[in-house]
Amino acid sequence: MVKQRKIPMRKDIVSGEMMPKKELVRIVKNKENEISIDPTGKKAGRGAYISLDVAIANKAKEEHTFNKAFGIKVTDEFYDELIAYVDHQVARKELFGDAR
Repeated sequence: MVKQRKIPMRKDIVSGEMMPKKELVRIVKNKENEISIDPTGKKAGRGAYISLDVAIANKAKEEHTFNKAFGIKVTDEFYDELIAYVDHQVARKELFGDAR
């Protein structure tokens, strides 16, 4: 009998919804208080997850979600970069399916 693999779940910081880790993107703050997108999910630092959904990314920008989560001022340029990244990932998923 084949054992069912456990799917890692994480909470979307904007919607508060628990989702499979593959459907989220990790944002990380390192010791130097630099914020970056972590496509591998392995960078060192404090991480927060956001859904791969452009509407959710726009909502995060409006509400300055990562300012609250990390306790520092996050630039609008970072939010714009995040929105572009999420949009790109959504387009990739539509083109190539779930194969990452």
